[in-house]
Amino acid sequence: MQLRTLELFCTIAEQRSFSKAAAVHDMTQSAASQAMQQLEDSLGVSLIDRSKRPLVLTTEGEAYLRGVRGVLKSYERIEEEVRGIGNRLSGQITIASIVSVGLSYMPAATEAFQRLQPQVDVRSQFGPVDRVVEMVAEGEVDFGLVSFPKNTKSIQCIDWQREPMRLVCSADHPLASQNEVSLNQLRGMEMIGFDRRLTLRQEIDRTMAAAGVDVDVRMEFDNADSMIRAIQANRGIGIVPEAAVRRETATGSLRVVACRELRMTRPLGIIFRRPGRLSQAASEFASLLLGKSVNFETKNRSGNRKLMVETNTGISQSSPIHA
Repeated sequence: MQLRTLELFCTIAEQRSFSKAAAVHDMTQSAASQAMQQLEDSLGVSLIDRSKRPLVLTTEGEAYLRGVRGVLKSYERIEEEVRGIGNRLSGQITIASIVSVGLSYMPAATEAFQRLQPQVDVRSQFGPVDRVVEMVAEGEVDFGLVSFPKNTKSIQCIDWQREPMRLVCSADHPLASQNEVSLNQLRGMEMIGFDRRLTLRQEIDRTMAAAGVDVDVRMEFDNADSMIRAIQANRGIGIVPEAAVRRETATGSLRVVACRELRMTRPLGIIFRRPGRLSQAASEFASLLLGKSVNFETKNRSGNRKLMVETNTGISQSSPIHA
């Protein structure tokens, strides 16, 4: 099956329209429809439910889309690797990230990378951690940035950094004028927090419970950016990742309230699809984030491949990738 047909199928799935997809690929609607009919005939299944408007994929179509996206992404990586021979990197890389991490770290990292590799088009996609993991596992993106990373059958992770959590409040909050507070001073206080389903919120709750402090969380959000806006708008207070509030604390719209008892960090990690191989451009970007080289090595004696993170002094960490 030609790659052009696979690309057309993905566009139809995204646009949910033969006519819109045909326009994207500079072809007639009739040609697009015929190409999809031939694809379905070759597979012996219906991929698109044409009885609904806008178009929707059948169950078989959804499964085929997930696989095709991975195939196209792998082909892009091969092309990028060939173009990148001799350090002449080009092509496109896409990095998925949870909102707080992407907004805090990706702009500066992208700017630094493009000074080194101006021919590489770096794109970002944002979403909750489950969506980021899904995009990585299905090959929709090159790699992902998440908090509380975990290895799974389809995901390999590398520890990146541990980000401090800070108690912050609006400039108008009663605690804004205090140089330091104890956790006990927060007892019964109205606060703005993360959604209780998030691992980060659960860790914050455990920390407060261990100190015997019960607070009144009046508003909950599933991302740090929305939480920060709420703290500003409601003269509130909350516990957020340090990097997420750098701009606000620099301008004075939010204040960091020192609390020695709050010794929380949020683990951040870079996640990859397994088994898989990063394009040279994606590998270079991941290396820039880590400050170390990231390389996929050949199979070891047990038949597993290893993802090696190297420094100038040698290998600093490795973990198996089951083939």
